[in-house]
Amino acid sequence: MTSSQVIWIAGLGLISYLLGSIPTGYLLGKWLKGIDIRDCGSGSTGATNVLRNLGWPAGLTVLIVDIGKGAVAISLGRWGLAGWSNDLGGLAQAGVLILLGLLAVIGHSQPIWLRFKGGKSVATSLGVLLALNWPTGLATLGVFLVVLGLSRIVSLGSIIAAMSLPIWFWVFGQPVPYIGLGVCMGLFVIWRHQSNIQRLWQGTEPKLGQPVSSTQTDLEQTAR
Repeated sequence: MTSSQVIWIAGLGLISYLLGSIPTGYLLGKWLKGIDIRDCGSGSTGATNVLRNLGWPAGLTVLIVDIGKGAVAISLGRWGLAGWSNDLGGLAQAGVLILLGLLAVIGHSQPIWLRFKGGKSVATSLGVLLALNWPTGLATLGVFLVVLGLSRIVSLGSIIAAMSLPIWFWVFGQPVPYIGLGVCMGLFVIWRHQSNIQRLWQGTEPKLGQPVSSTQTDLEQTAR
């Protein structure tokens, strides 16, 4: 790999991180109600907290845009590597795409624009999965929807779906680096749900449509 290629990949990585860092939920909160969404509900800038505090249209908008951020990061990587098929092997190209996807996911939860306090990266992770290998993305989404339908708890669906990531990459015959990505992304999403796991254990995690209590908000803000 030449120095110019390294610089090019580093540039793609920076763009992917900044793309992931776009604080969709925060911007909608300011635009629609003049509020900082981080001061409401769970304190997350993600779609679930936006839905609870700004309504379904805003929540759906955040969901779609955040999924798009992950998908665009991977698409950008494929475009950026298009002319290097003879210079980089398949595993090397997969490694670059994995790096870009991870940077977009990290950017969403640790956005530079909001002093590294963002969402939980579930939607952006889904976008990365759909762009990398759409069967894996759809299967993971299916796990989430089944758990959500049975429990009505978004965080539980997100956690179990995250746990299934490497399994689906393996089932659909993806290369080992992608399975490794599934492990890393799954662990990262689970780590971002620490306060939710605590509430699930205590039996106090709100179901879809229920507000987050002020006590729960204080606990999560402290954890963040």
